Amino acid sequence: MPDRRVVDAFVELVESGKYIEALQRYYHPDAVVWENQQPPRIGLDALIENERRVLGAFSSVTGRAMAVLVDGDQVAINWQFEFVGGHACVSLMEIAAQQWIDDKIACERFYYDPVQLKPIAAPVPAQVP
Repeated sequence: MPDRRVVDAFVELVESGKYIEALQRYYHPDAVVWENQQPPRIGLDALIENERRVLGAFSSVTGRAMAVLVDGDQVAINWQFEFVGGHACVSLMEIAAQQWIDDKIACERFYYDPVQLKPIAAPVPAQVP
């Protein structure tokens, strides 16, 4: 069962944009992660590879925990993420349901409405004459 301070430290790393470090520090080496009903990613190496691919596809990624619930070894986080790349932005509100073993995430499933993945136009910076 994770201590609430451990979960808060994990959230702080994610909110500070240290996504790879959060994976390395807080995910079990054999962690299993699902995106909605997609096939799972299994193992820390696969999780890091996927995270690097996602981060590489965008010029900026920001995340904020809107709510964090801890009940024994079960944690639920309501995340709000913004992915910006080129002239498009994806705003994603999701729930991460996690099972922790000691102080590591062993299983995680993300729940979100896939309609949110449709990019919206990002503001184009004004040209300086």
